[in-house]
Amino acid sequence: MGGLLPGEAAHVARCVPERRREFTTVRLCARRALARLGERAVALPPGPGGAPRWPDGVVGSMTHCRGYRAAALARRRDVAALGIDAEPAEPLTDGLLETIALPGERAHVRLLLRARPSIAWDRLLFSAKEAVYKTAFTATGTRLGFDDAAITLDPVDGSFRARLALPGITVGGQPRTVLDGRWSAARALLLTAVTLPAAGPAPPAGRR
Repeated sequence: MGGLLPGEAAHVARCVPERRREFTTVRLCARRALARLGERAVALPPGPGGAPRWPDGVVGSMTHCRGYRAAALARRRDVAALGIDAEPAEPLTDGLLETIALPGERAHVRLLLRARPSIAWDRLLFSAKEAVYKTAFTATGTRLGFDDAAITLDPVDGSFRARLALPGITVGGQPRTVLDGRWSAARALLLTAVTLPAAGPAPPAGRR
């Protein structure tokens, strides 16, 4: 299968062509990022839970949606975990917000939609949660549920904050219950990203 290395093709051999293209192109993105880190090209098969297996000393995240593929990588000595997500800039299907959002998040989204209806805030919330969950999974190997992180989106500076309901992320001996991220809305895409530095003081819990 063109573009895939041994150990990768078997994972999508029975998938529909679109899924194979997604799988292939996002790994090409990841291998380009590996090259920028000075790493050789390696197979990136899915590991437990579906997350890719990165080379030793590297952390990363992949994402894809209609018309977009991306990968972000960093040295583990610099970044403990990261997560990225891309979504089409379209509202969620009816009823999905109630499934993925806490009551306070739903109220927050309604206010944002009234103030700035040009952005699909409900799907942006979903994307931010995905980026947070990928980061938490990289850091702990544990999958969060949709009610395990409360997201606040800042409509002014393109940032968001996630407050985790579950402890368990520890970096440099510091427990982390707050993760900060960035978001962007452009070219019919919603993009979110979270980076958890490898060391350093935790951000003040009372910010905002």
